Amino acid sequence: MKASVKHVLAALVLSFSFIQFSQAGQQGSYPLMPDPTLTPGQLCQFATRIRYPERIKYCERDVDPETKWHVIKVYVSKFGYNINSGNRMSFKIDHYIPLCMGGSNDISNLWPQHERVYQQTDPMEPLLCEKMSMGRLKQAEAIALIKKGKSDFSQIKGILAYVSRL
Repeated sequence: MKASVKHVLAALVLSFSFIQFSQAGQQGSYPLMPDPTLTPGQLCQFATRIRYPERIKYCERDVDPETKWHVIKVYVSKFGYNINSGNRMSFKIDHYIPLCMGGSNDISNLWPQHERVYQQTDPMEPLLCEKMSMGRLKQAEAIALIKKGKSDFSQIKGILAYVSRL
């Protein structure tokens, strides 16, 4: 009986936390996903090397601090998100299409991702890229899966399960 009460309480706490998280993102605290007009995603154009059996162009990480602040300012001005120097450490500038999948450092592939978001989405990236390196997952499918997970957190568990079987 005590164990089931603990499980119910834990589920309620998690549900409440997710509701608060969702509402905070919708009320202007931070973006829950990239805006498709600002961050549609961009593939690497100027490769430093070629990777994987599919021969994917790879760009080294190269986003300077000024570009990161520009991305933040664009999202703040368009949507009124609460991202400033006081809470900047709660964000990273995310590559919508990860570099390991052939993503670019171009501003059209960058967005300010809050730690509550990347804690959920980041587990997908290494697994998808590992499967690409093994030749078990094509770039186009990997990109579609990462975009799906970053736009709908409820899909992440299924994506991870699917890719783990490849």
